[in-house]
Amino acid sequence: MASGFGLNGGPSRCFAFWQELLGCYVVNASEGVDGKKKCIYALEDYSECLHHSKEIVRAKRLQAAYRKAEATFPRENAPKAEDIRNLGLLGKESESAKVLGL
Repeated sequence: MASGFGLNGGPSRCFAFWQELLGCYVVNASEGVDGKKKCIYALEDYSECLHHSKEIVRAKRLQAAYRKAEATFPRENAPKAEDIRNLGLLGKESESAKVLGL
């Protein structure tokens, strides 16, 4: 949190999490190390707000699961290479050749 101000001059997007973390530290400061352990969840929330690390991991896992499912169950009507080369003109290879100048 560099300045504490957001892009539009108001508080930054993570300011509420920062205040919660700071409040937790103040309340638990007299307890020493055990007080810091009580604030671990507030620290995780603040860190996630800043860096989105858990969100990124979750998105990568979702993408990997989607790719795995897609590889396991291929599309039934997927276009073939010759369909793509024929510019979508199915069964009209001669017209495709004219267009391509072959």
